[in-house]
Amino acid sequence: MNSTTLIETGFTEWFPLKTLTFSNLPPNKDCVIIIVDKELSGKPESDILYIGRTKRSVKRILGGYLAGYGGKKTKKINQMLFDEGYIEKASVSWILTDKPRIMQKELLAKFKEANGKFPVWNAKKKLNIKPKKTSVPKPKAAAPRAKVRPITKPVPNPKIVSTKRPATKTKTSTKTEIASKGEIAIETPEKAKPSDSEMAT
Repeated sequence: MNSTTLIETGFTEWFPLKTLTFSNLPPNKDCVIIIVDKELSGKPESDILYIGRTKRSVKRILGGYLAGYGGKKTKKINQMLFDEGYIEKASVSWILTDKPRIMQKELLAKFKEANGKFPVWNAKKKLNIKPKKTSVPKPKAAAPRAKVRPITKPVPNPKIVSTKRPATKTKTSTKTEIASKGEIAIETPEKAKPSDSEMAT
């Protein structure tokens, strides 16, 4: 099973993926898609790389295989085309069918029977795909952060309140003051009284 036998079973002519245009694509109907490596055409090994199916051929081929949008399998095919250089040698063909799932299974079964394995891009094992190189600047190493201590408000010194009662004047001192004032008051009238001799004269 190869590209030549597929043309004989009703597939379209082969269109190189590199020069494929919108006008070359089939209408958005159920179809089975085959991708082949044209460099292997006419050689003993099969030139079929992938057997797939779709309801939207334009979106799958242009948006998926060529632009890289879609699921894991579609993105892997996109990477194989551009990272592994298959875009230069891969061609695509399709056939419209009412039962794309059944037809895809039948073609895969025939391919496995003839070759002992599924096509390379249909294989369940992960494809060895190199990640795309992108010029993303390396992040700068972050400067070590200084330890931040929490800001504390200064605590005012507590007021010391004495529990002792203030000293009061004792009663004795008050009496003493009164007594001294009384002595002065007593002395003053005595001085004011004339003596007996002064009265006689």
